Parts: sequence; structure tokens; C-alpha cells
Amino acid sequence: MPRKQKRHHQSSRNRQLTFSPFGRSMFMSTFGKKVKQKIPKTNLDTKAFPNSSDNEVLNNGKYEIERSNLSDSGDESDGDIQADFVFFDPKPSDFHGVKVLLKTYLDNKVWDLSAFVDLILGQPTVGTVVKIENDEDEGVYSVVTALNLGRYKDKECITEITDYLLKVCHDTDVIAKLGYLVRDHAQDVGLMVSQRVVNLPPQLLPPLYDGLFDEVEWATKDEPTKELQNSFRFKYYLIISKIYKHKNAHQNKGTTKNGAESVIFAKPEDEIFVELSSWSFIFPLHSDHVTANELKDYRLMGLVMAVEASKISIFRKKLRSLIDE
Repeated sequence: MPRKQKRHHQSSRNRQLTFSPFGRSMFMSTFGKKVKQKIPKTNLDTKAFPNSSDNEVLNNGKYEIERSNLSDSGDESDGDIQADFVFFDPKPSDFHGVKVLLKTYLDNKVWDLSAFVDLILGQPTVGTVVKIENDEDEGVYSVVTALNLGRYKDKECITEITDYLLKVCHDTDVIAKLGYLVRDHAQDVGLMVSQRVVNLPPQLLPPLYDGLFDEVEWATKDEPTKELQNSFRFKYYLIISKIYKHKNAHQNKGTTKNGAESVIFAKPEDEIFVELSSWSFIFPLHSDHVTANELKDYRLMGLVMAVEASKISIFRKKLRSLIDE
């Protein structure tokens, strides 16, 4: 198996990970004190895991795991479970789990998602899937990777993604820059794919992203051909994600007149990516989404960002600081 860096991680307790109240409530978890090499031993809520893109339940609770009485304090407590999360290189048997995570990657568009998943699983040297150790169902809790748009430009699924983005972008200042990247300089662009269940322990985020960017760097030296090595020399990362925008918001930052936050980031790292991005745009989504009552005044929106590869070192530092707050 291609090399994976070892991840030593200390457990934390009730960390506040985003600047929005609801975002904090989504990403606060109770963690056990035991730490396993590479992945922390973690307590999670026993509710079925929703997808981070739309809060839907995955496989009707397929990923529920055995209860444990380990609480954060070490005392017995009902309602907690203990699980060892482990990082793996993508492989063909992960197909169903990754496809479920990415089912709303392009909103409700009908496209060749299966071929896109095959591309992800066909690149084991750069990319990670997170699973629970000894899980017989082999459920996938997270997938993180980066695909060179130029390398796969002849693949229909990649064409469908770029055409979709150009169609949903209505910002006249941004669309030319978007076209410049995905059409004229696709060989310099890494499509960063990062999808996970919503209550994956946030402690895993820094090692997940560190692993991705380290593997990208290794690939520029370790891949068997110069062509493959050069395909990982990204100048930009293109990121497709989602945010919650208040229905009464007329701006992307700050608060509304009644004090509610204009934007809530579904994934805390996206707030850093937006800050570092060369440009970004949002667009309305049309698929049905299950939302919590706290989000009744918010609308789920698509978010697209372009981040220069030179900014990634800053991102990694900011993400570690965010998790360690």
C-alpha cells in the first residue's frame, strides 16, 4: 500500500470549530481519552450518520455501530459509542460507500457519477478514505482526493462537471476566470473532492488534509513517469462545496437585521478556503434536502472556490489552529 503518514492525535473535549452557533452545534462531539496511533479512539452520537452535503441518512442507518459505555470522563454513560477510525488508500470495494457520499455532489443533476467514483478509486497514491476499523460492512465515512482536470479532460464525467459549473455560475466577473481554469489551464488544476458524514470527528480534519497535500507532493517525485509527476504539480485547487445562506441575507458575511448569521459553513474548513480563495461564487440548489429546525430560515446553496496551491501551507496552519482552539 502506498505510504501514508502516521497520524498521532490528541483527543479533545467539546471543541468549538466554526464561528456560527449552528455550525458549532453540528461539529461538537464528545471524545474519549484513549488515543490510538494514526487515528483517535472517539466517542460519537449513536444517531445514524447524515451526509455532509445534504444531511440525509446514509443507507438507513447501515453505519450505526455497537454501543459502548465509555464517556468523556471515563465514567459509564448511555448513548456513547466507541470507534476506531482508520485511513486507507481508495480501492474498488469502496465504490458504493464513496458513491453514496457523493450522490449530491452536483445537486440533482443526472450525470455519470459512477465513472467519477471510478476515477477517484483508480488513483490510490493520492487520496484517502476513512472507515471504522474491522467494520464488516466497509462503510466509508469520508473521502478526500484531488484529480487533475487536464489529465481527465476527455472523460465524460469531468466534462459534465466543468459544464455544470459554467452553467450555474452567473457572476460575470467570475465566469471568465472559471472558464480560464477549467478549459484553458485544466492541466494546472486539481479538483479537490472532500466529502464526509456530518459528524465525523473534527480532529480528523488536519491529518486528512495533511495526508492529501503530502501525497500530492510525494506524487510529483514518486510517480513512475514524468507525465504523471507533472500532473500533480497543481497551481490551483478547485473546490465544490455547500453553505447555508439566510433567506433574508443580502450579503455573504456578517449578520441579518435580526442578528442571524448571513452564512453558515457546513464544513468549517470552507471558511478558511473562502478567505484564501482567488475567487468564489454561490448558486441555488434544487434537490430536496432534509434540514434541522435550526436551519428553517436558511437555504442550502452551492459554493465554488479557486485556491492557489501556494496558499495551501497557510490553510494547513489555519486549520490546525481552528481545531486546536
